[in-house]
Amino acid sequence: MPVLDLLAAPAITHVSVVAAGYELGVGRTVPTAAAVLGLISAVAGGLALARSRRTGTGRARTIVALVLGPISVIAGGVHGVNSAGGLGTGNGLAGAVLAVALGLIGTVLGGLALARSRRTSRSGHDSRPVPAS
Repeated sequence: MPVLDLLAAPAITHVSVVAAGYELGVGRTVPTAAAVLGLISAVAGGLALARSRRTGTGRARTIVALVLGPISVIAGGVHGVNSAGGLGTGNGLAGAVLAVALGLIGTVLGGLALARSRRTSRSGHDSRPVPAS
C-alpha cells in the first residue's frame, strides 16, 4: 500500500459514532469538544478564584482557565456562525452556544483569580521596615 493511500484514507473515510440511535458526526463533535474545554475552563477558574487568597496556590488553574476559555469561545463562535439551521437541527448550534458561554465564564473567573492573586501578593510583601521594640 503506497504512502499516499495511507494519507488519503482518513479524508475519504466517513467516521461516525452511533450509540442508542444517536449519531455523533463532525457537526456535533467540534462544539461538544469546545464545550468540554469551556467546562474545564469554568471549573478551573472557579477553583482558582476560590483559592486565590492563599499565596502560591491556584496559579496553574488560573493559567488553564485563561488558556482554555478563549479557545472554547473561538471554536464555539466559529462553529456557531458557520452552522446551518437553528437549534435542534443536529448541526451543533446548541453546543456552540454552550461552548461560548462556558468559555466566557471560565475566562472571566480566571481573570478575576489572577487579579486577586496579584493584589494579595502585593499586599503580602510589605516593604516597610519593622519597628524595633
